[in-house]
Amino acid sequence: MLAIKLKRIGKKHQPSFRIIVIEKRHKIFGRFIEDLGWMDPKAHAAEINKERALYWVGVGAEPTDTVHNLLIKEGVLEGKKIPVHNKPKKGEGNASAAPAAPEAPKAPEAAA
Repeated sequence: MLAIKLKRIGKKHQPSFRIIVIEKRHKIFGRFIEDLGWMDPKAHAAEINKERALYWVGVGAEPTDTVHNLLIKEGVLEGKKIPVHNKPKKGEGNASAAPAAPEAPKAPEAAA
């Protein structure tokens, strides 16, 4: 399965990202299929090849949540953005709600 991901490039404390198409289970710094553009979060700038991004989404490549939001912002996709900061971590589930304790069995009532 293919994924559209961000690959971090740049020096320490100067992040910039490449938007790439890669196999979902491959390492992010391994060989990728295609480079779709770039993003600079400090300058709030990005450039995406819209035609190629639409092609890969049409073929079945799934963008990560951050890339999905970036594609919506740049006008490549339409829809709602996905909240990325309020997600529970793996294995935690809903940590804020305490599990309900099972009820104790009731004693049978005596017939009068």
